[in-house]
Amino acid sequence: MKNRVPKARVAALGVLVFIITATPNLTPQTAAAEPADPNSHCVPVGGTVMTNFGAIDPRTTLGLATGDLRGAVSGTILGTPEPGEGNTVVFHIQHHWVTESGDTLYFDPATATTVPLSQTVFAIVSLPVHLKGGTGKYAGAIGDFTNIGEVNLASGTVFRYSGHVCFAE
Repeated sequence: MKNRVPKARVAALGVLVFIITATPNLTPQTAAAEPADPNSHCVPVGGTVMTNFGAIDPRTTLGLATGDLRGAVSGTILGTPEPGEGNTVVFHIQHHWVTESGDTLYFDPATATTVPLSQTVFAIVSLPVHLKGGTGKYAGAIGDFTNIGEVNLASGTVFRYSGHVCFAE
């Protein structure tokens, strides 16, 4: 007997693909202009994040980042998700990130706008994240990322990040 993908999962994937491809503001935004400081340089970054809920507590994920900022990541949902415009649900999140080399990245609290696909699964349609420094080579760095993906409150998150980091010289 062949393995079959449940119809609900296929439908959810179809909705996510439709949302990502049909909504103009879901394409990754052009990275913000480089800072006015001529003593800094910016580099593009990108990769994926995959985390599980419940590793720390029911509101906090813990997992891995791949790509340019590979390392360990977590995100904590701050407060209760709120209804947003046009049948969206808004989550407020604090991200925590340690790179593979041991540098810590500091982020402003972020706002994720999502579309519910079920009671526990949400498509991320907007999740801008602002890097406000860190330790090691990220001391004094700033950056902005965009993210798309999925939040599954029963298991975890999977998303793609892209953007830039500007390093102080």
